[in-house]
Amino acid sequence: MKLIDKVNKALEDDRCFWSFEYFPPKTQQGVMNLYDRIERMCNLGPLFIDVTWRWGGKSSDLTLELCSNSQTVYGVEANMHMTCTNTNFELIKNALDKAKDQGVQNILALRGDLPDNSVEFDPSVGEFKYATDLVRYIRQTYGDYFCISVAGYPEGCLGPEDIDRDIEYLKAKQDEGANMVVTQLFYDVDNFLVWVDKCRKAGITMPILPGIMPIQNYGGFKRMTDLCRIKVPQEIWDRLEPIKDDDQAIKDYGIEVAAQMIRQMQAGGIRGFHFYTINLERSTRLVLERVGLVPAVSEVRPLPWNPSLSEKRAGENVRPIFWRNHARSYIKRTELWDEFPNGRWGDARSPAYGELVHGVQVRLSTEQAVRRWGTPASTDDVKELFVRFCRGQLDTLPWSDTPLQPESALIQARLAEINSRGFLTINSQPSCNGAASTDKMHGWGPPNGFVYKKAYLEFFVSSSAMKDLLARLDTEPTVTYHAVNKAGELLTNCAEDSANAVTWGVFPGKEILQPTIVERVSFLAWKDEAFDFWNAWARVYDRASPAAALLRAFSDEWYLVNVVENNFQKDSASIFELFDGLGQPLPEKAQ
Repeated sequence: MKLIDKVNKALEDDRCFWSFEYFPPKTQQGVMNLYDRIERMCNLGPLFIDVTWRWGGKSSDLTLELCSNSQTVYGVEANMHMTCTNTNFELIKNALDKAKDQGVQNILALRGDLPDNSVEFDPSVGEFKYATDLVRYIRQTYGDYFCISVAGYPEGCLGPEDIDRDIEYLKAKQDEGANMVVTQLFYDVDNFLVWVDKCRKAGITMPILPGIMPIQNYGGFKRMTDLCRIKVPQEIWDRLEPIKDDDQAIKDYGIEVAAQMIRQMQAGGIRGFHFYTINLERSTRLVLERVGLVPAVSEVRPLPWNPSLSEKRAGENVRPIFWRNHARSYIKRTELWDEFPNGRWGDARSPAYGELVHGVQVRLSTEQAVRRWGTPASTDDVKELFVRFCRGQLDTLPWSDTPLQPESALIQARLAEINSRGFLTINSQPSCNGAASTDKMHGWGPPNGFVYKKAYLEFFVSSSAMKDLLARLDTEPTVTYHAVNKAGELLTNCAEDSANAVTWGVFPGKEILQPTIVERVSFLAWKDEAFDFWNAWARVYDRASPAAALLRAFSDEWYLVNVVENNFQKDSASIFELFDGLGQPLPEKAQ
C-alpha cells in the first residue's frame, strides 16, 4: 500500500502517527538482531518504517531485503531509501524493478552524498544530478505505482543561507510527483514551525514529517549535529554539559527533549513524527510512552500474529502455533504455497512445507552465547537455564530470542516449576474464556469483540519421563497431544487430519476467526527446526567438548511434545496439574 494513502487518512482523522528509520547492519549477526528489534518495535504501532541505502553489492540488496521482509513477515509498510548520485538510468531501473517485484511500493528519493567530500557534480560519472531528477524518472517510468518521499531541510541542506533555495527545490520535487516530506533531524522546534509555514506559503502541500533523533550520548550527538550543520538551542547544551560523561543521564535527558519537542509540535498542528532510531529501541519507546502515543490493541494486533502485507498472503488468517516465535521461518517455508488458509485450515493449505535448507542458527555470537548460557555440563544445568528464562532472569534461549510473551506472566511460576522437573518448555499460552478484544494481555482484533484460548504447552522431555506422562495424558478426556522424536516416531491421540483451533475470536458482524491452530502435518514440519536448535546450541562449543555432546544428546534422545487442554473454561493452572509428581526436580540449591 502506498504510504501517502495511510498518511492522508491519519491526517483526515486528526490522528497522530509515527514511523521508525533503521540502517542495514554490517554483519549477519547484526542483521538477525535488527529483525528481532523491528519485530518488537512493531508493537509500538509505527505507520511505517524506512531503511537507508548504500549502492554497491550487498548493501543495497540488504536494504531491499529488510524492506521486503518487514512487509511480508512483520506486516509493517516499508519505505526504501534510494540515492542517485553517480548512478545511471539502468542501475536505478534495475533497483526499482526489484523493489516492485518484491511488493515494495514506497521510495524515499535522495541525491545522496557526493564522493570524496566533493561539492560539485561530475556529469561524466552519472546521469542524475539532484533528487528532483530521480523523482522525475520514477514518475515518468512507473507512473503512479510508487509513493515517493523526499527530504526536507528546516535549517538548509548546507546551512541557513540555503533555506529559501531549498524550499524552491522542495516545491520542484512536488511538481515532479513527490508525495510527502521527511525532514532532516533538528532540535529547534520554533525554527521548524516557521519553516513549515514558509513551505506552505510557497505552495508545498505535501505532508511534512519532522525527523526526531533522541540524544543517546554526548560525543555522538556533537558529531552528528556538526556533520549535519544542525543548530542546537543553547539550553540543550547547558543541560548536557554537566552530565556529558554520564551516558544514562544523557539518554534520559534525550528522552525528555524529544518528548517536549513532540508536545510543542502537536500544539503547532503537526501530527506525524519520524524517529531516527539508529537501530535502538529504548529511547524511542520511552518517548512515545511519555507523550501518550500508545497504539490501540486493534492497531498492533489485528490477529494474534502479525499479518503479512504480501499480496499473495492477503487473505491469510490461520497459522499453526508452533512458529509463534519464528515468523520468518514460517514465511520462508510456505512462500511457494499457491493459497493460504482463510477462515479454516482445510483444503487451501498446500500439502508440503519447504525444506530447511541452511538449518537454524543461534542469534548470538559465540562469546554472547557463552556469557548468557555458560557451559552446561549436565541435564540439571540445562534445566536451570530454562527455569531462569521462565522467571525472567534470562532474556533469551535458542528457541526464543525475546523474553516470555506478556500473557505468560499468568503462568510464569508454573512454567518454572515444570521446567525444573525436566519438561523444557519452548512455547505456551494460558487459557482465556471470553476476554475483551481490547484487553492488554489477551486481546487482538477489532474492538467490541471477545477472544478465547485453550491452554497450550510445547516442551522437550526425556524418553523415560515420556512414558509416565503419556500414561497420564491418555486418561484425560479433554486433553490432546502429539509427541515426536528426531527420527519422526509419532505418538498422538488426535485424528490424523484434524486441525485443533487453540485461539479464536468473536467480533461484531464477522464470522468466528480461528487464527491459531495445532495440526499434525505442521507439527512434524516444525519438529525438524525445533530439534535442530539443540545442534545449533551445541555448535557454540568445541565439537569434541562435553557440553556439545550433552546438547546433541537432547536432540537425539528426547521427545518434542505439544499438549492442549481443550476445556478452555478451566483455569490456566489446570494443564500444569498433569505434571504433578512427574519428572525429577532440581536440587534445592539449583532453584
